[in-house]
Amino acid sequence: MKVIYRKAVPDDAPACIVLRGRTRENAFSAEQLRAVGVTLESWRSGIADDTLPGYVALADGVLAGYCFGARDTGEIVVLALLPDYEGRGIGKTLLGLMVAQFKAMGLERLFLGCSSNPAVRSYGFYRHLGWRPTGAVDGLGDEVLEYVP
Repeated sequence: MKVIYRKAVPDDAPACIVLRGRTRENAFSAEQLRAVGVTLESWRSGIADDTLPGYVALADGVLAGYCFGARDTGEIVVLALLPDYEGRGIGKTLLGLMVAQFKAMGLERLFLGCSSNPAVRSYGFYRHLGWRPTGAVDGLGDEVLEYVP
């Protein structure tokens, strides 16, 4: 399997929305995304104007995963991966690319919302990579983790 990582482009948005609904944990359908204000148009626009920069991973030409962040706040908004590509370092690489970009932009603190349930994969994933709990909870009920690059 050949994996290519590259900056996301606006034309990636439709496939990103579909992939988001196919993840193993924390899947969101297009309708659920729309209900929280994420639409195809908003995703494309965020990529185009670089307020929502991100990276995609293509495995043998197929979108396998992606990671996007909010440029103005340093929030890692989403890291999503198809189940068939878990455990191969793709998610770690995507997150690393986003962290490196934010660090190069001068952001001194990054954060994200993560399940507080230790049985959920993301709980251990982020902590293993150095993300630390802040004690705060976001509007979706997720624990806020931070990372200082």
